[in-house]
Amino acid sequence: MAYQQLKGTGVALITPFQKNGSIDFPALEKLVHNVIKGGVDFLVALGTTAETPTLTSAEKQEVLSAVVKYSDGKVPVVCGIGGNNTEEVIHQLKTMNLQGVDGILSVAPYYNKPTQEGMYQHFKAVAAATNKPIILYNVPGRTGSNLQPATAIRLATDCKNIIGIKEASGNIVQNMELIQNKPDDFIVLSGDDNLVLAQMAIGMEGIISVAANCFTKDMTDIINLSIVGKFDKARKVHYKLLTGLDLLFVDGNPPGVKYVLSKQGVCSNIFRLPVVPVSDTTAKKLDAFLKTL
Repeated sequence: MAYQQLKGTGVALITPFQKNGSIDFPALEKLVHNVIKGGVDFLVALGTTAETPTLTSAEKQEVLSAVVKYSDGKVPVVCGIGGNNTEEVIHQLKTMNLQGVDGILSVAPYYNKPTQEGMYQHFKAVAAATNKPIILYNVPGRTGSNLQPATAIRLATDCKNIIGIKEASGNIVQNMELIQNKPDDFIVLSGDDNLVLAQMAIGMEGIISVAANCFTKDMTDIINLSIVGKFDKARKVHYKLLTGLDLLFVDGNPPGVKYVLSKQGVCSNIFRLPVVPVSDTTAKKLDAFLKTL
């Protein structure tokens, strides 16, 4: 697969659970079929939206293999493999069965707040451990450290299989600095559903979206219209969704998107601790929003 296919709308898939806490594979299959039918360009399994920290190693492999099987080659599959222990990330890359996986999404090390040099050395070591294309993931609001544009560009220049970044800093000025100075073939994707319209206007090439789990067609429409410069039409869809996009994240992620998916009959509104369902207040607001669609 040409890594240039990892553009447009990617969806960070949730992990559905059954009442007994086990993984609900029929619901996962339904979700995969729904989002492909809705027009997404690629799937992301085992991102943070998948409640991955609560999955065992065996469950992670089962989920990944299931997503590859259910997608049946129709769209590329990206697997989330990242962390704050470089050796453990390398171990996962070397020991997981990555057959059918087209790329790796690797989050910046969290909690231990490495310097820019520390992040550079971390990702350089990770890139050397696999021949799969790697998309960096910068989400300072969750990790506590910000992968600066200069560091991302240095990695893109020095490591041939680091092919892009999911940028979720929420800082448009930082985004512009990255886009202005990056190598031509380095892909910059949004990690913020509510900002993506503006980010496409400044030169991003797509998104890895949470909202695309439940608002698939509208999210793919925003991206596809933006790609061809039809921002007037994209803006209408964006403002139709905006209230809902914000409500999805009021109680963290993925409680909002799972609540909507449960209302759509895709999966149950069940989580593994420490994640819990949305509050009654948020649920009522989401119900009211869904009636507007």
